[in-house]
Amino acid sequence: MSEEAPAAKAAVSARDGLYIVPLGIVSSTSAELAVGVGRGKRLAGGVLAFVDCEMILRRQGVISAAVTPVEGVRPWAERHGAAFLAQVEARIARLTRPRPPFAGLSLDRPRVMGVVNVTPDSFSDGGEHADPASAVSHGVALLEAGADILDVGGESTRPGAQPVPLDVEIGRVLPVVRELANRGALVSIDTRHSAVMAAATQAGARIINDVTALRGDPESLAVAARSGASVILMHMRGEPASMQEGPIYHYAPLDVYDALTERISACVAAGIGLDRLCIDPGIGFGKTVAHNIDLLGRLTLFHGFGCPVMLGVSRKRFIAHLSREEPPKERLAGSLAAALAALDQGIAILRVHDVAETLQAVSVWRAIKTGGVS
Repeated sequence: MSEEAPAAKAAVSARDGLYIVPLGIVSSTSAELAVGVGRGKRLAGGVLAFVDCEMILRRQGVISAAVTPVEGVRPWAERHGAAFLAQVEARIARLTRPRPPFAGLSLDRPRVMGVVNVTPDSFSDGGEHADPASAVSHGVALLEAGADILDVGGESTRPGAQPVPLDVEIGRVLPVVRELANRGALVSIDTRHSAVMAAATQAGARIINDVTALRGDPESLAVAARSGASVILMHMRGEPASMQEGPIYHYAPLDVYDALTERISACVAAGIGLDRLCIDPGIGFGKTVAHNIDLLGRLTLFHGFGCPVMLGVSRKRFIAHLSREEPPKERLAGSLAAALAALDQGIAILRVHDVAETLQAVSVWRAIKTGGVS
């Protein structure tokens, strides 16, 4: 990216592509002091604050960027006119406002979603819990380990995965969703098919987690809207079977942001309010290792939507690529490293396989960032 300051360019307008990346993240007493003297703003209303902003403009494929202190954002924007100032102020407001509960779950601390794969071919634990009774037992164990949400899936979306017939997917997940919901769990249904969404929400799922951001099935938007469920919109380029065949982006963080902007607009138009939405940049879904790293370094950008951000990095392939090509179950350390880096950028929900280990790491992180123990 060019580091030429946007202010040095020709006059900008509210129609230009504007992106704001909070930087200079501080916590504990430093956050209190920065916010108190007007030199910092709370990130998503949480325990972290940011003291700098990377202001990015993209016009006709050209990206320009500059870093400015928080107190310098308004003077910079004012130089470009009232319409542009209004756009900047609206974005800052979305970056800073406290997040309401998601699916009834308070976001006053990082939350952990445990993965329950009812599949024979998932990349990390394929076949271990393909039997409904085993999947329920695994879900209960994750709850006992401290999981806040259980994400039940009956179709693998790993790279190269083939579609599963709807009746098979429904047969896999429905008894698991129903039993876990009956036991009081907050259940998410991990599916890209409207028929599965409808069946699972009727069985007690209160969250729909769709890797296609409700675009993979023409009925998904309407079904999700009618269900009243909260929705996680994940970014994926292409289809699972082919998504890793040479994915190309101009600049992944901005391209993913633009794609999710369109999906949020579609949801709101369909009657799914922002208070029901959470977004996920989709690490590993139609992205190279370099794309993943670019995204993980700019996660604060995604708070600009004004809704919670979830991240799934657990046991993913990029970890092995950056390390020693370990198999999925030997990627815990890398998973935790990526998760903690995400927490340092205000991520609200972590989707993980190793719930107990993640919660231990989150507990230590939280004590450090809040300056105390609870």
